[in-house]
Amino acid sequence: MEILKNYINGSWVGSKEQHSVDVVNPATQEVLAKVPYGSNTVADVETAVGAASTALIEWRNMPVMKRVQSLYKLKQLLEDHLDELGRIITLECGKSFAESKAEIQRGIENVETACATPLLMQSEFSENIASGIDEFMIRQPVGVCACIAPFNFPGMIPFWFLPYAIACGNSFILKPSEKVPLTMMKVFELIDQLDLPKGVVNLVHGGKESVDSLLDSPQVKAISFVGSTPVARYIYQRGTANGKRVQAQGGAKNPVLVMPDADMEMTARIIADSVYGCAGQRCLAASNIITVGDKGGIIKDALLEAAKSKTTGFGLDEGIEMGPVITSESKRRIEKLIAKGIDEGANLLLDGRNANISGYEQGNFIKPTILENVALDGEIIKTEIFGPVMSLIHMTKIEEAIDFVNRNQFGNMACLFTSSGLNARTFRNSANAGNIGINIGVAAPMAQFPFSGWNDSFFGDLHGQGRHAIEFFTQTKVVIERWPKEWSRKF
Repeated sequence: MEILKNYINGSWVGSKEQHSVDVVNPATQEVLAKVPYGSNTVADVETAVGAASTALIEWRNMPVMKRVQSLYKLKQLLEDHLDELGRIITLECGKSFAESKAEIQRGIENVETACATPLLMQSEFSENIASGIDEFMIRQPVGVCACIAPFNFPGMIPFWFLPYAIACGNSFILKPSEKVPLTMMKVFELIDQLDLPKGVVNLVHGGKESVDSLLDSPQVKAISFVGSTPVARYIYQRGTANGKRVQAQGGAKNPVLVMPDADMEMTARIIADSVYGCAGQRCLAASNIITVGDKGGIIKDALLEAAKSKTTGFGLDEGIEMGPVITSESKRRIEKLIAKGIDEGANLLLDGRNANISGYEQGNFIKPTILENVALDGEIIKTEIFGPVMSLIHMTKIEEAIDFVNRNQFGNMACLFTSSGLNARTFRNSANAGNIGINIGVAAPMAQFPFSGWNDSFFGDLHGQGRHAIEFFTQTKVVIERWPKEWSRKF
């Protein structure tokens, strides 16, 4: 099986690294491809950086209206290949086919938003700030930018960054996760059909060596990352120490409060979709479910019923709602955390371990799991499980629950289910999280809004998507001009 190639300077080129790791279908254990992985990928990165640096000279001076024309065509190509891209995501990432197509659609929405870059980059101008003096601010590209992408959304997360970066006049290098490189390989086949100058966008494979090369290269001016908190902290510290702009999205442990006045049936259905969608492998998955007041038993029964109804299996099969987790190592780690929660005193309401899916016995499957009365000082309540596990907690008052939310190490998302406007207002103003949901289970911002995150869920100042992306991928220049009075009198 041939090792996957890089896309550098407008061409598909073999890696200088001969060692590889397998890309494995998590539902079947079939080897889908081999991806270069080793120290020689540093040479690939250096070649890509050189190509991007050369392309930048022409690209940054191209009018922004001309730059975004490629994005209009890219949007159409992505839509035309939606099913094919969805199928690739399911094969290498394990999601249901419906989840995979929805992911690509969210990526397309970012391409659409980036098409508005001519408006979003508009200059600010003030005439006659003093006698005969004008002042204005313009936005210019940062330079060569790079994205280090995670495994869990291979078709969406690169589009939080790539279309905005190139629309703003930067050149771009993408390093996809070695676990799921095939989705972006197909996307770059589509990008190859655009009229972009060679070297404006590049794709390189590899692991930590490739990442460190991007972080250390003096020609790379900005780094975008999404992944776990320990790695996000590492990316941020090493990148900023080298003088780069860095936006590093980390992990999460997302709390959801259920008030006694919530619509219990609707709430249970939405929460179950949040916890178990994408097999819990998303940074906006609900994790700690806090029942507030005297209706805890009702919502518990509804959640248990909703969880049991989820159909687990291979994502391309009919009717499947939840696929496997990404690797056998991930499965073992999640099952150990479930056991840890039980050891800490939690009551196991629903056990998804040792899942046996007919025809896919070798798959990395864990079925929906629910733990009740989880210890508030235990490991399970604080650790990002990144799997289909729900922890149920009961509290008596909303103030107690909000205090629990605000002691969270993370701050990616917090949600509240209620029919009270006062409760909603109190929560959205008081909860320490970057994305707030009211009667929403996955508070995922639309493309025109930034994907926020607080505390250890984010390192940096400007997030992905929308205006934040425009600001991240541009640097401001303020110009102050005076013209002689004799010159102005001529007009």
